[in-house]
Amino acid sequence: MAFRKKADVILGHNPDILIIPECEHPDKLKFSTNIPKPYDTLWFGKNHHKGLGIFSYSNFKLKPCRFHNPEFQMIMPIIVKNEKLKFTLYAVWANNPDDPDGQYVEQVWKAIHYYDKHLKNKTAVLAGDFNSNTIWDRKYREGNHSNVVKRLEEKGIYSTYHLHHKQVQGKEQHPTLYMYRHKDKPYHLDYCFVSSNLADKLQSVEIGDYESWTQYSDHVPVIVTSN
Repeated sequence: MAFRKKADVILGHNPDILIIPECEHPDKLKFSTNIPKPYDTLWFGKNHHKGLGIFSYSNFKLKPCRFHNPEFQMIMPIIVKNEKLKFTLYAVWANNPDDPDGQYVEQVWKAIHYYDKHLKNKTAVLAGDFNSNTIWDRKYREGNHSNVVKRLEEKGIYSTYHLHHKQVQGKEQHPTLYMYRHKDKPYHLDYCFVSSNLADKLQSVEIGDYESWTQYSDHVPVIVTSN
């Protein structure tokens, strides 16, 4: 929350695209004069204090996809394009407390089935806070994290972190969340999945460290760089 107070920290990493869960509405984003303004912005949500913000800080334009299903308000398909590149970004903040089937990973499970035919293209990116990990799989629930990963991999879409760092789901060495900002409560909940041809262009996947980021959030950034 309060992205306007923290933007300068993440902008020091010169991002092209930022996905910010729990982001305040753009009307509240009154940046100080020394903070670069985004080239393009999209925001989704009902609570003006906590929504899903997507920001372009390069020459990428952002446009919501026509096939978006508002039932999945916090899993938003977006066309991202400039003169050289075009891809479909599914910005994720898996959180719908009104769904009796489950408010977290169940949202992603439902969304990837609804968007099934669109995920068949070779330029898909799913990134954000999935609020899930294999360690919380429920044995008799189909919509769990492991099945989400399996379904995406069947479509040639892979987690950049696990691919780049050769990690196993559920045994990640680098947490992305420190619950209540406690160092002894680490979890890996944030992901960036990409189509295989985009994965081939990966240069690095960085996970922010506890000491540098805990003063700003209980989450740390996942920074994915490609050529």
